[in-house]
Amino acid sequence: MAEETDPTVRTVVRFDVRMTRHLLPDGTPVGTLPDFARDPAELERLYRAMVLTRAFDEKAVALQRTGRLGTFASSLGQEAVSVGLAAAMRAEDILVPSFREQGAQLWRGVSATEIFLFWGGDERGSDFAGPRQDFPVCIPVASQFPHAVGAALALKLRGEPRVAVCVAGDGATSKGDFYEALNIAGAWAVPAVFVIADNQWAISVRRQAQTAAGTLAQKAVAAGIPGEQVDGNDVVAVRAVVARAVERARLGEGPSLVEAITYRLADHTTADDARRYRDPAEVSEHWKEEPVARLRNHLIALGAWTREDEERALEDSQRLVAEAAEAYLATPPAPATAMFDHLYETLPAALAAQRAEALAQEASHG
Repeated sequence: MAEETDPTVRTVVRFDVRMTRHLLPDGTPVGTLPDFARDPAELERLYRAMVLTRAFDEKAVALQRTGRLGTFASSLGQEAVSVGLAAAMRAEDILVPSFREQGAQLWRGVSATEIFLFWGGDERGSDFAGPRQDFPVCIPVASQFPHAVGAALALKLRGEPRVAVCVAGDGATSKGDFYEALNIAGAWAVPAVFVIADNQWAISVRRQAQTAAGTLAQKAVAAGIPGEQVDGNDVVAVRAVVARAVERARLGEGPSLVEAITYRLADHTTADDARRYRDPAEVSEHWKEEPVARLRNHLIALGAWTREDEERALEDSQRLVAEAAEAYLATPPAPATAMFDHLYETLPAALAAQRAEALAQEASHG
């Protein structure tokens, strides 16, 4: 209206943020599904991966509650984000995860035992045998964004058709690391995809209290890169949208930002009690949209999933996780000197003295 009445004003740029969903909360398809989602076997693979992720979370929380694991961040309710983005990647791509992406790590070949080791405070859990160039879990909020841009720049300079996929929560988009990384990623057109698992809460702070932006996807606009939303509880949509962004990056067309709308059904971590700041009624409402039941309902409607299939999937996941937990608990502790042995090529004198002291104390205790 101002343009029509004021000849000194003109609109320089407009932007839209689109949202993609392929399955309604009850599992009913919307429109035409992507090609991969017309194959029940591929949907079953995604479903089993989410069931495994949930089984892992359940076991990890049980281990922590009995003093056999450190503080743990459950991905309950967010399985579709983690599994969907991993399914959109190629094996040679690089995952740069935050601390709630155990579903993506499991999909990409990190073993459940290794993930247990990490959360048990054993850094050998970050030296996984599977995707050797994937980054370890990043605990500091948003600090993995610059890392992802650096990795993506290296891929670009080497001329390798690979992509770095960085994942974080909504709280990370309020940090300087996020803005700086997106800015330079856009300026250098690096092959990176940034996925935000927008679970509505940055620990006890609602997303709306963190930012005045109507969407997190629109934060891409300032960086000059595409940004869009996806239903993060719809694994089909997550995989499809992230796959498009990944292929765009692989073709040299630059980075993208994907905001996956989901909800954290668990506490922030096992050190948190979300009942202190979150209405249980709100959580109950979001259970109606959770991703595992959504895909299961779709598979049942297709005639591709039975009660026996469900029981077998649960048993398989729980057995795999139980065996991994036993292997983790049976792993001898790392030597006390381990904390010094991977920091420097040549250990500084002060730390060398500490290492010698740790070695002596360990020897004295047999």
